[in-house]
Amino acid sequence: MQDAPYQNYHEWRHALTELGGIPLTSEFARERIEALQNPGDPYTVEFQKQYGDTYLQQVIRWFEQAEKGY
Repeated sequence: MQDAPYQNYHEWRHALTELGGIPLTSEFARERIEALQNPGDPYTVEFQKQYGDTYLQQVIRWFEQAEKGY
């Protein structure tokens, strides 16, 4: 398992929006939340293997925060 690539919401959001050029809309956030909560989603399985359940849950919370517009 690797260390978490982002330590807080601001680092994570900056990486997605500024470095990655991904518009962090509420619709995109909702889609990612649903995928990350689906244990059958191949991306989620790989993400959880790579970073662990604690970080997976943290990323879900960050997407929930983004969905609310923060």
